[in-house]
Amino acid sequence: MTALGVAMVLDRDDSIGVGALVRPYAVTRGRTRPRLDIAMEALVETTARGRSGGFLAGQEQQTIAGMCGVGLQSMAEIAARMQMPLGVARVLVADMAADGLLAVHEPAGISDGDDVVGTELLERVLSGLRRL
Repeated sequence: MTALGVAMVLDRDDSIGVGALVRPYAVTRGRTRPRLDIAMEALVETTARGRSGGFLAGQEQQTIAGMCGVGLQSMAEIAARMQMPLGVARVLVADMAADGLLAVHEPAGISDGDDVVGTELLERVLSGLRRL
């Protein structure tokens, strides 16, 4: 992703393509809202249908299915590794989940009356950020 919000298309060997630039809205076919509401910390994995590969439309979908086929990936990790905005990655992952290619595991909900869970989650996030 460049400073102007232009996504670079990756070649098969994951090197940056020569002069191949694609606007994020082109990757999502102009859509800005995902079909499903996916939290950025939600974990994503490829389903058996997604591993078969026959249903994957574009290179981005193939890359996401490959990443999530190795192990669980968070929504934020997918966006970062794809070098695309989180919103674009959400649209792609939501489409793939709706088609049965990916399984999305949402984090446990935080109840209104239980502040301990919210504090614990924030402490884990802070600890992870410090390790970076």
